[in-house]
Amino acid sequence: MSVSFNEKVLNIVRDIPKGKLMTYGEVAVLAGRPKAYRAVGNILNKNYDKAIPCHRVIRKDGSAGGYNCGRERKLEILKKEGVYPDF
Repeated sequence: MSVSFNEKVLNIVRDIPKGKLMTYGEVAVLAGRPKAYRAVGNILNKNYDKAIPCHRVIRKDGSAGGYNCGRERKLEILKKEGVYPDF
């Protein structure tokens, strides 16, 4: 049985440790579809599982990008985790 792209993305993001970040593009590459960075964003936008830290995925330009609980909430969480790039 093969794992869907959605499941691959969620599994990759689940493994991002506290204090670390990945870009949407990096997640797409690891999931086997390097050009699907927008699809990664769409998948994460629909995720409400607290065990999957989608707030740790940012844009390649270093900006925060979106978050289903709002960009400000994403920034608050990243600051709490000690990862607060210059967004």
